Amino acid sequence: MRVSRVQAEENRQAVINVASRLFREHGFDGIGLKDLMAGAGLTQGAFYKQFESKDDLTAQASRRALQEALGHWAAAAASRPDDPLSAVVDIYLSEAHCAERSIGCPVVALGADAARHGPDVRASFEAGIKEYLALMGGWIGDADGDGAESKAMAVLSTMVGAVLLARSVNDEEMSKRLLRAAADSVLSQAAINHAKPGS
Repeated sequence: MRVSRVQAEENRQAVINVASRLFREHGFDGIGLKDLMAGAGLTQGAFYKQFESKDDLTAQASRRALQEALGHWAAAAASRPDDPLSAVVDIYLSEAHCAERSIGCPVVALGADAARHGPDVRASFEAGIKEYLALMGGWIGDADGDGAESKAMAVLSTMVGAVLLARSVNDEEMSKRLLRAAADSVLSQAAINHAKPGS
């Protein structure tokens, strides 16, 4: 039985959504096409009607995961418009984010994998990281002329690194301390920046 174009597109989007979660949980190479398609309620045979290759799906799922993460950031920032950076730091450097890989930040979960993939996957990550930096740059500002983007890069690097390290250890207390230390560092630097004359 032929599938309508509308149904085919719905199936394609379902596969991208499932892949964006399963890749974050298992890594790009930690799950095969059969399991990805089964997660979307489809057979492996349907894959090549929807995607050119697994790399094609990997790039699209990466874009979807990054868009989802940016949506979480935007929602957190909107909940505290007076202090959007603190709102994002609170959710990003939380124990809940550390524990939940499948819906967490794809840069933490898949950054090392992306570095070993082709230009399409890296382009998806690059675009998402630029959007992260643009949001943060607006929140951090440029009080002393050093450049909001450079500060945003340092903040993002601190946050991503902290979650990566916190997920990498067995010691739960050490994991919590890594997250707290990063949050304290990011927020104290932001406070110093905003306290400077002209900020």
